[in-house]
Amino acid sequence: MDGSAFARAYDTVMTQLTGVSADPPPLVGTGGWLPSRLPVEDAAAASVAAALTAAARLAGRSTGHLPAVALDRDHVAAAFRSEAYVRRAGVANGGGFAPLSRFWQVADGWVRTHANYEWHRRALLAAVGLADAPGDPAAVAARLATMAAADVEDRVTAAGGVAVAVRDETQWQSRHPLVSHAVLGAAPPRQARTGLRVLDLTRVIAGPVGTRFLAALGADVLRLDPPLLPELPLHLADGLVGKRSALLDARAENARLHALLDGAEVLVHGYRPGALAAFGLDAESLADRHPGLVVVQLSAWGEQVERRGFDSIVQAASGIALIESRDERPGALPCQLLDHGTGYLVAAAALDGLLRQRTSGGTHLRTLSLAATASWLMALPRAETTGAPGALDPTPWMTTIGTLTAVRPPGSLDGRPLSWPSGLPEYGGDEPRW
Repeated sequence: MDGSAFARAYDTVMTQLTGVSADPPPLVGTGGWLPSRLPVEDAAAASVAAALTAAARLAGRSTGHLPAVALDRDHVAAAFRSEAYVRRAGVANGGGFAPLSRFWQVADGWVRTHANYEWHRRALLAAVGLADAPGDPAAVAARLATMAAADVEDRVTAAGGVAVAVRDETQWQSRHPLVSHAVLGAAPPRQARTGLRVLDLTRVIAGPVGTRFLAALGADVLRLDPPLLPELPLHLADGLVGKRSALLDARAENARLHALLDGAEVLVHGYRPGALAAFGLDAESLADRHPGLVVVQLSAWGEQVERRGFDSIVQAASGIALIESRDERPGALPCQLLDHGTGYLVAAAALDGLLRQRTSGGTHLRTLSLAATASWLMALPRAETTGAPGALDPTPWMTTIGTLTAVRPPGSLDGRPLSWPSGLPEYGGDEPRW
């Protein structure tokens, strides 16, 4: 096996995913479009390659023929910045971060906040004593400058917001496996249906990237969102392609949720660990009520941590922001690698879980987190690359379906490029049913 960062990253993923070491599939392209001090492009390509390999292996079980996997690293670079390129009727759907989602200098260092959602913005303002203020960044900066980083993190988190102290990598304690696996119960193997059904209870980027890739591979993906917590326009445009979209209150309509699970083969959810039992989505309940289901559980921090988190927040807490700093201010990766990379690993985990279930039975639980992906990235061989993030022309990999223009799903199987099965559904416009 060659010693490149791509080969090492791929082998690590496949070893944790399947328990077996593996050589990587062919990778073409010039690269250099996601400059970083960390091997971002190699990790990105490895995560997509793992999902494609898992899809090929699942298909091979049914047909007896193992499809050949191929991947272009330049296409991967475009896909990992897909939210920058997506358009509806030729119009962009807003920027990536709201004014209060940023780094702030505090009395003893830096903090990173995430306030794209209105309820997180209100929590941040309340935590720093500005609940009655209009949210002027200058006023927030002045208040935070007098506070310690750990105090900001604790106050904002306690108020229901999202903030972390910026730490260096020596302070990072996450040691979760990249992809964990547990088998519950003794459900018999399920027979493959015509059309894989995936119930999608995820938001923002990581989970939606994983489930949209499953849709590109032929799955019927039904995404459910809570009626009172609307999704941001950017994430709707980028995360709903190829799926159906319905609204459902998981608490008030719990019986309907479980009826959908009765008809699903895969559940992908992004609930924080402490919220699972309230909806009957904890592993034991799922194995009891829906034996033979493949469950992919995604979180920011891992199974034991109930805090909210996003890609930018985990970058700040893990040491990535300081690794990527070019001056006294913390930096960032050239794409949201933790989100996108974990998303493709979600797809890989779901497909590998299906292969295992159809072979030996059981209810399969796969667990992933942005924190584990951060640890994986930082453990890979480092070789700084330079350039301008986003300088890549994505045109060769763009497609238009109806009013949506988006990056095509990366990769091919047996020489056939993947494509989106449908365009953008109306948000909440479908009935919650198969």
